[in-house]
Amino acid sequence: MGKKILGLALCSLLLAPCFSAKAQQPAKVRKIGSLGTRPASGPSSGSEVIRRELNALGWVEGKNIVFEPRYTEGKLDRLPALADDLVRFKVDVILTSTTPATRAVKKATLTIPIVFLTSGDPVVAGTVDSLARPGGNVTGFTSISPAIAGKRLELLKETVPKLSRVAVLWTRRQSEQSWKQSELAARELGLHAHSMEVSDADQFVGAFKEATRAGSTALAVTPNPLTHTNRNLIVELAVKNQLPAIYPDFRWADAGGLMSYGTDQSEPYRRVASMVDKILKGTKPSDIPVEQPTKFEFVINLKAAKQIGLTIPPNVLARADKVIK
Repeated sequence: MGKKILGLALCSLLLAPCFSAKAQQPAKVRKIGSLGTRPASGPSSGSEVIRRELNALGWVEGKNIVFEPRYTEGKLDRLPALADDLVRFKVDVILTSTTPATRAVKKATLTIPIVFLTSGDPVVAGTVDSLARPGGNVTGFTSISPAIAGKRLELLKETVPKLSRVAVLWTRRQSEQSWKQSELAARELGLHAHSMEVSDADQFVGAFKEATRAGSTALAVTPNPLTHTNRNLIVELAVKNQLPAIYPDFRWADAGGLMSYGTDQSEPYRRVASMVDKILKGTKPSDIPVEQPTKFEFVINLKAAKQIGLTIPPNVLARADKVIK
């Protein structure tokens, strides 16, 4: 009996390091790739909101997740190479911030989960089968809502009561759906929508001149990568041409734009972080419906109004979620 006890004790001692090593094995570090236009900084930036949300869900950067960002710096021709790079790096999920980026990643991989955050319609773009059942390896959040284009024009008309012709700045393949929605909404409001289509930053100055020559007395800007990366120039041109303008989100008003109406900026990133969490825990992208915004915010910049000699009507001012003085 003594020998048996001694044998069991020796076995226990020999096996103990194995069990100890197994218990002390570090958790697998998951790689989160991303493909965007340019890096953003600050506590309210999308990347920081996603980091905070993932942290709250138990994903700690440097401990069990690492981020692998790639940026085009505004050069769309770099998308295929950057998408291939993320695939070669064997990331566990890829975040995309534009429709062209989503297409590039989808072309590069049919297996790595893709989560997009875009202003376009993913069904029209062909990146998902439907919002409820995205199919394949792609899901995400789209800030597009049929009501947004109409709401922007409605706010413009209330701000400029005599408005009859409004220029809509858009880009083919990036915000064509927004243009169509704006055109339809303009007709319903008794407005004429002037198509201010551009495909390159060099065309902005000429597009503004043409819009004013055509009699446009206000401007609505659609969200897309080209307008986003040229935000300051567009705001400057709107002021120079004395055009009351409404923009896609609060960042435009912060940059000196007159008004903005769009998705609450933290909501999309929180929802995307939740999707990433589900995917890293085993849920397939095809089982996660594409989400749309539920919160919107209206911002007015009174400094910008003063610059163009515009008085904001009290009823419009009262509806603002934020007023910049």
